[in-house]
Amino acid sequence: ARLDYKLTQHNYIMKNILALALCTASLSMYAQDHGLEKDIAAVESKVIEWRRDMHQHPELSNREFKTAEKIAAHLKSLGIEVQTGVAHTGVVGLLKGDHPGKVVALRADIDALPVTERNDLPFKSEVKSEYLGEEVGVMHACGHDTHIAIMMGTAEVLAKNKDKIHGTVKFIFQPAEEGAPPGEEGGAELMVKEGVLDNPKVDAIYGLHIGSYLPVGHIAYKPGGAMAAAQRFVVKIKGKQSHGSQPWGGIDPIFVASKIVDGYQSIISRELELTKEAAVITVGKISGGVRNNIIPESAELIGTIRTLDYDMQKQVNDRMIEMAETIAKAYRADATVEIAKGVPITYNDPDLTATSLPSLQEVAGAENVHLIKAITGAEDFSFYQENIPGFFYVLGGKDPNAGPDEHFPHHTPDFKIDDSGLQLGVKAMTEIALDYLDRSK
Repeated sequence: ARLDYKLTQHNYIMKNILALALCTASLSMYAQDHGLEKDIAAVESKVIEWRRDMHQHPELSNREFKTAEKIAAHLKSLGIEVQTGVAHTGVVGLLKGDHPGKVVALRADIDALPVTERNDLPFKSEVKSEYLGEEVGVMHACGHDTHIAIMMGTAEVLAKNKDKIHGTVKFIFQPAEEGAPPGEEGGAELMVKEGVLDNPKVDAIYGLHIGSYLPVGHIAYKPGGAMAAAQRFVVKIKGKQSHGSQPWGGIDPIFVASKIVDGYQSIISRELELTKEAAVITVGKISGGVRNNIIPESAELIGTIRTLDYDMQKQVNDRMIEMAETIAKAYRADATVEIAKGVPITYNDPDLTATSLPSLQEVAGAENVHLIKAITGAEDFSFYQENIPGFFYVLGGKDPNAGPDEHFPHHTPDFKIDDSGLQLGVKAMTEIALDYLDRSK
């Protein structure tokens, strides 16, 4: 997901932070210095090593077998109770503190993407695999390798400080955040279905996402709807095959597909009240035909819908179906539209966000923690938030010495993260968990 952030929004940030209804001074009681600096500093080199190893050996969704083995082995070495095979390849660790209390969960996603890496990093991925019947490169092009390493580091620090834990920490290493392969279940939705939030019952959950656009040392967040709902759609168009030199003898589904793509963009630009919330329709794949001089019988569009309001989502869904069918009929073709339920809106519980904010300000400095607007990237972390309060924030991963335009978006071959930002990730996850349990004791 590309997370769009502008540091120049500082004035907007400081003005709208009042929306939390609590000022930083009144919340300072929610953040403590637990004296973990030495342990966090000691684990930094390991975190970087783990991250680079994961980056060099990425695995696609629901296929994270070796990744899961490494995670499980590390957790077991710390004396943490481990469960494997959750939602296919997920790993869950349970760390009970020395004092009674509530249960807080920390989540990291572990899958990579079908992207061929173009970086010159010494730990560049050379892995090849199969995706949708095609050979593809595999790359951690969304930073999940950093999430894994940060969580492994957090687990090590907390395991060494059980005397400071008032309750239990559940570590959730989740596969298939990018989506399970067609025909398979996976991701957060399957983990919830298999009971990851139970036994023991989780009271609140935290997660983070690295941001290649946000400078190292900074953290960004938003209460309420923070990230968009995401739906996958497929449009199947049936025409009539003909010789390429005689288009009048057939019905060209590729031509019809192009009209549908064009029409879909008018839904966004001419029918939605975009001052209310943002919305996106993107066609990511068009397929049809086998050679240059044959008009094929069928064509297919595959894409994604991003919405931040459920009424707008319904409007988009209804119009996409109506428009595809109507356009196809106008050109004597037939079209069917399938729209998956998809991933819900990532909704940060306002109260949990407000009480957790001082923890982030404590570890990063108040001037480096920024309130941002909602973004159209999506996260299946939202499935946890449908069941319990959750807070999901963004951790800076951009080289602090890079210029404003010297970063590469997520899901691209040139995506790159600066390792110097990982230590703050460990600090943030460690302190936010301990502070939550302290507040709840």
